[in-house]
Amino acid sequence: MRHVIALDVGGTGMKAALVGDDGALLHRARRATGRERGPEAVVADILDFAAELRAHGVERYGEPASAAGIAVPGIVDEATGTAVYAANLGWRDVPLRSLLADRLGVPVALGHDVRTGGLAEGRIGAGRGTDRFLFVPLGTGIAGAIGLDGRVEAGAHGFAGEIGHIVVRPGGTACPCGQRGCLERYASASAVSAAWAAASGDPDADAADCAEAVASGDPNAVRVWQEAVDALADGLITAVTLLDPRTLIIGGGLAEAGDVLFRPLRDAVRRRVTFQKLPTIVPAALGDTAGCLGAGLLARDLLATTTPTTAEVST
Repeated sequence: MRHVIALDVGGTGMKAALVGDDGALLHRARRATGRERGPEAVVADILDFAAELRAHGVERYGEPASAAGIAVPGIVDEATGTAVYAANLGWRDVPLRSLLADRLGVPVALGHDVRTGGLAEGRIGAGRGTDRFLFVPLGTGIAGAIGLDGRVEAGAHGFAGEIGHIVVRPGGTACPCGQRGCLERYASASAVSAAWAAASGDPDADAADCAEAVASGDPNAVRVWQEAVDALADGLITAVTLLDPRTLIIGGGLAEAGDVLFRPLRDAVRRRVTFQKLPTIVPAALGDTAGCLGAGLLARDLLATTTPTTAEVST
């Protein structure tokens, strides 16, 4: 059975799958990244994990994978197949595509984790059938994936979609990027967790706790939550003005709050629309499988075109 290897590398763990020609997940596996052992160990673990997946395919399906796709965090040069930088993993300028191609002997596609997840949401998830969408996962930080007719735009330098660094509160909270008042300092899951921990006096409280308190009518929680929603709406209306998406797909930890998030968010965005066309705002459909499914799509896209040789994809 023809299949591909899909790998989604996160800050603390890796998710992987063997994906069939029909998109079915034939086999799934997880492993820690081992980042505490340093970036070289992380790269070695990725290569070993991929080799194990290849071996499983040979044993179970009688042939090795035809291609592989890998999604990684941080700054990614998809054209050269280089993992340029990832703060959580500590690596710089890793030629990950060529390393994997040499190890596996098949063509390899390398993608940015959020753009890869957005590719999956756009093609087979909440944006299926939509020609223009923006995928925004609300997690530790906030990023975005700009979907255009079945593909995701990387930008001239690989930075397209960094909506989390739109300044929504000029002169506000300092951001590690060097600016002040960035969206992700107010509307990410980590920002809401910090704000609710301070407001509730419980240092262990997080965004999920805040959402529960909002649902029960706690006025302090409602205030914290609405401040985050307003900041998010300010960032989204900027994106809507620039990109004119038909659909906004909201994912990540905060999206798990359901209507507690989506009802006020839709209202807040609607109030900010003037001449713009109001997009549909929907929750992501694929959860934490989006990155892995997207990596599988990247690999299958390689096979849908003229299949290059290993040497060609390694350069």
